[in-house]
Amino acid sequence: MTPSPWTAQAAHDWFQRQPLPLGANYVPANAINQLALWQDLDEARIDLELGWAAGLGMNMMRVFLHDALWRADAADFKRRIDRFLTVAERHGIRAMFVLFDSCWSPVHHLGPQRPPIPGVHNSGWVQGPGAVILNSYEQHLDSLRGYVQDIVGHFAQDPRVAVWDVWNEPDNSGGGFGFYDAVETPRKTEAVTALLPLVFDWARSAAPSQPLTSGVWIGEDWSATSTTLSPIQRTQLTQSDVTSFHDYSWPEKLEARIRQLQTWGRPLLCTEYMARSQGSAFDTALPVAAQHRVGMINWGFVDGLSQTRYPWGSWVHPYNRMPDGIWTWFHDVLHTDGTPYRAAEVHCLRAHAEAVGTR
Repeated sequence: MTPSPWTAQAAHDWFQRQPLPLGANYVPANAINQLALWQDLDEARIDLELGWAAGLGMNMMRVFLHDALWRADAADFKRRIDRFLTVAERHGIRAMFVLFDSCWSPVHHLGPQRPPIPGVHNSGWVQGPGAVILNSYEQHLDSLRGYVQDIVGHFAQDPRVAVWDVWNEPDNSGGGFGFYDAVETPRKTEAVTALLPLVFDWARSAAPSQPLTSGVWIGEDWSATSTTLSPIQRTQLTQSDVTSFHDYSWPEKLEARIRQLQTWGRPLLCTEYMARSQGSAFDTALPVAAQHRVGMINWGFVDGLSQTRYPWGSWVHPYNRMPDGIWTWFHDVLHTDGTPYRAAEVHCLRAHAEAVGTR
């Protein structure tokens, strides 16, 4: 029988043993997506960038895996994950690994990845498992279960892994403002609704020492008494050992979200935030997080091929004709050479890290 989620007390006991999480969603500057990250695995570049992260007081990076890499060569993929963890440990940084993702392109291929679309936010990111598998997910259950159980099981007792995020934004329609509609699976909601509880069960059956989570991100009421939660959201909130969420809005909304989620009685991790033009910034979000002891992981770290310095709306109006200096970066903290986009943000991060004890 598959184990149940941790009790709320066990989750809080785990949380109290950790330094308060602070970090970023991570892909190195020279990788356009998670496939490029793992296929190329530029350890020298990762070592450099994680050194910068440690210097800001960061202690955790949220890093996306992909089932296609496991299916191609499971042993090699696990070796590459181990090599990444070895580099991260050198800087006192642990990983939150994401197993599946419903955002951006539903079609992917292994091998060299295409260059980014000029001026467009995250134009090369790919979903996992993607449309081909989701369209006939019943035929792929053994493979999907094998991936989850093998990866989680292999690193189940590894202290370098902090958390398993089993599915990023599972109820996301894909993104790209319609760019991917022609290749998106019509069965996506049905497939993910069926698969998400199984993924929690498969991961939990591997007996990880780390907590499981999947973050809610849409809707107006995430409280335990809400009558508007979708089946996917209810799975996320009832099956997560620690509660996670995304919020890219003003601090008043962030605090309201935190108060809603506190009704579930579990530690809180904000696994995506910081979109400057949306009102979410380090100097506005981190004081709220500190007050409520919420772990914070912003989107983007070093500017690079993912191009998340551009806003979501760049899918409609690309920024490729706009000179630097006349627009505000959306995400990301550092230039490719490690200099900060805004020096004040570096001071804010370090002050927060010192105040809450991240290192």
